[in-house]
Amino acid sequence: MNKKVLASFMTCILLLSACGQPAAQTPATAAETAVTAAKPARFTEKVKTLGRTYDDGNTLWLGFSGTGADFTVSGKTCKITVAGCSNAIPGGDNLARLAVYVDGERVLDELIDRKEKEFTVFDNDTSASHEVRIVKLSECAHSVCGIKAVTTDGEITPSPSKAMTIEFIGDSITCGYGVDDEVKEHHFSTETEDCTKAYAMKTAEKLDADAYLVSLSGYGIISGYSDGKTQQKNQIIPKYYDKFGYSYTTFGDSSTQPSSIEWDHSKVQPDVIVINLGTNDASWTKTEEDRLNEYMEKYKEFVKHIREVHPDSHIVCTLGIMGDSLYPYIEYAVQGYVEETGDKKIHTMKFDVQSPEDGYAADWHPTEATHEKAAEKLAEFIRSECK
Repeated sequence: MNKKVLASFMTCILLLSACGQPAAQTPATAAETAVTAAKPARFTEKVKTLGRTYDDGNTLWLGFSGTGADFTVSGKTCKITVAGCSNAIPGGDNLARLAVYVDGERVLDELIDRKEKEFTVFDNDTSASHEVRIVKLSECAHSVCGIKAVTTDGEITPSPSKAMTIEFIGDSITCGYGVDDEVKEHHFSTETEDCTKAYAMKTAEKLDADAYLVSLSGYGIISGYSDGKTQQKNQIIPKYYDKFGYSYTTFGDSSTQPSSIEWDHSKVQPDVIVINLGTNDASWTKTEEDRLNEYMEKYKEFVKHIREVHPDSHIVCTLGIMGDSLYPYIEYAVQGYVEETGDKKIHTMKFDVQSPEDGYAADWHPTEATHEKAAEKLAEFIRSECK
């Protein structure tokens, strides 16, 4: 076999997909047999994963906002095969929204409405190196999606990790609820949700940090969004903090639900953890003393658990973008926690309440302008206090 044919053959088997073994070949030398018998490397071995991802052996599943993959492709072409979840049907509601960036520019922005779909990321006449970043823009609760394969004629290498890692624990604000729909009378849709335009991802970008988001719209510490008469006890983030995620959907056509998968906290030890929870709790607590006390105690319990799994992280407890009525109770909870434990790496910081001058997005959520201001404040706080 001449060098040109051998090189072409090697390129074929190195295409990064989850396919089976190559087709049978004609008799070959021992060296050629070794090449043909080589098992194609899965793309997950060649990429840097973003956020909490789950590899089931066939698909890299993306749940929470901001999950995905980051890598460099050196070649002429790059395609990705994407898997949808149980609600991935044409015309379906609240489909997973996925973006693909090439060298920092968004080249694809798609709602995943099929169980499987292939996208061309780039197709050029000449070979070159490009950074490719795949990011799930929408939240986990309403839909998940996955990366089944990355195919190229060239080579794939993982992007380097950032010097800092930040975990953001939050609700719809952290998810970027309605940020692409600046009409306050409009309601929720994954089509107008974009975590990259929200304060968390913006803060990470300003600090050149990797971001892990654990956020679900409407969720809180002791209650999800409520009419004040019924406590939404199941819609709480602490219940799912140790899970891969939570969704009303499942992986593809399977029965696997994200909350059935335990998350291994040892996979990442964040430098900073930001907790922004209380906006939804406030709809339940009102000014009722027993409810406020429950919020404080459960907040403190949650902080203790976070400290157990992340002993060295700075913890920043914050609130305020859509209302700051519970912020004093966060301060009380943190004060009590510090008195009990002597922990010196926990902080409180109040966000500024959103201003009418910056407008309102769907259901009165913050606009990108508000998120930008919040990110500036939080990034500066982390720079100065989390050393």
